[in-house]
Formats: sequence, structure tokens, C-alpha cells
Amino acid sequence: MRSKLFVPGARPELFPKALAGEADALSFDLEDSVPESGKDQARAQVAGFLRERAAQAAAKLVIVRTNAPDSAHFAADLAALAIPGVDLVNLPKIESEDALRTAVAQLERAEAANGIDRPIQVLVNIETPRALRRAARIARAHPRVAGLQLGLGDLFEPYGIARHERANVHAALFALRMAAAEAGVFAYDGAYPDFRDDEGFLEEARMARRLGFAGKSCIHPRQVALANEAFRPDPDEIEAARRVVEAARAAEAEGRGAFAVDGRMVDAPFLKRARALLAAAGTGPA
Repeated sequence: MRSKLFVPGARPELFPKALAGEADALSFDLEDSVPESGKDQARAQVAGFLRERAAQAAAKLVIVRTNAPDSAHFAADLAALAIPGVDLVNLPKIESEDALRTAVAQLERAEAANGIDRPIQVLVNIETPRALRRAARIARAHPRVAGLQLGLGDLFEPYGIARHERANVHAALFALRMAAAEAGVFAYDGAYPDFRDDEGFLEEARMARRLGFAGKSCIHPRQVALANEAFRPDPDEIEAARRVVEAARAAEAEGRGAFAVDGRMVDAPFLKRARALLAAAGTGPA
């Protein structure tokens, strides 16, 4: 999931274009991009589109960002969108383990009511200081949690933290990545607000990739190619990973626990990383 394109739920004319685009994942948004008066209509539009054959057959990861679990719209969002074809529900404004478990319980009830037999996973937005401090515990609070996503606008703006300062961004990215690593889930980068600033987007995306993030959110289609470029595995990295995995197999066949590749001893973390890199590249052996 190198790239994830936000698709406003109130803009149905954009749905087919997003589906035909190059983003690995589409995040249909029912929250910030939809005015209060348009929530019901947006919800119905997204649900109708995702039930169509084209959407069901597309090779896209489909995500729905609901309204906040403590909002008046959350139950209706789940009732309409806990449907086949939705891979992840993106939960905003989660700050505690209890809030996460309560939201997942509501999701489970909606799935049962809609006859869903394949559980939908959860991507949790981390967008407040309290949520960032408790991020690892939130991620471990339920097995449905697949990943954590950083929301820098909500995290920085209320407290006067400069969004353009790379040191500030790095600090938040690093903290989230460590929380995700502790919980054993993926970390995903949030949006870059200026869709005209390609260099700024690429710089931030490459920083996230170096920290082990899975990909970056996009608020405009022009950012999708940039995210795909930033998170595309380097051919040299792929070849080095292949050598590590092949050497591990040879060592196991020979009954050796320790082995070296390219003059460097390889242990479990390096092997795990090599296998993950090959899996992300869609190549083997993995």
C-alpha cells in the first residue's frame, strides 16, 4: 500500500476516476471532506458505489474513513459501510484502548447485521498528543487493528507546532513508528497538505519510508505517482534481500544457525526485514 488516495464521499463523480487511477488503496472519506448537511447522502453514495461490480472487481485496497466514534453519524456509517469489498475501516479521533474496543464492538454488530463473515480490519488514526502517547496500547487493544496512521494537522496545529519543520515531522513519525513496531502493526503516513509542492511531498514520503512506514496518504491524484515512486523498493535492496533469504534457507538446510551475507552477520531482525521487502516487492523467494 505505497499510496492511499483520499476520495471525498460527497464527490461521487470522482469515484470512477479514483478507481481507474494508480493508487494502491482508496480511502472513501465520510468525515472531514463532507459537510454536516451532506453526511447521509455521502454515506449512501459511497455504499452504492462499493456495491457495484466494478468496485468489487478492482485490485484496490478499499478503506472507509468514518466519522468519529463519539459522533452522531458513526453508527449509521458502520451500518451502511460494513459491507463486502471494504477491507479497512479508518477510525478517527481514537485516544484510548477503551474507545478502540467500543468502536470495534460496534463494527462487529454492524457486520453481524449485514451478514459479513470476513472481519473488516481497522486502521486507527493517531492525531492527538494523548493518542500518540498511548498509541502502542491502542494498537494492541484488539486484534482487528492492522495499522496506525499519523494525522499531523490535528496533532500539530492546535499547539502551534510548525508543520513545515522537518525535525518536528520526524519526531512524530518516529514516535508512531516505534508504537506500531511495539504492537506488531504497520505504520502509515498521513497527508501532505500542499498538493502543489511535489518536492516537499517527496521529501516527507522518503523520510517516512526510511523510518519503515508502509506508504503515504494522498489528497490529490497528482501525489499518487510521487508516493509510488518514494515507496518503490530499490532494485539493489531487493537483490540484497533475496541473497539474505536464500542464504537463510541454505543455512537451515545445513543445520547452521548463524550465517553471513556480503560480509555481514545476519540475525532474525535482518531476515524478517528481507522477507518483508520481498513480499512488498511482489517477488520471491519470500
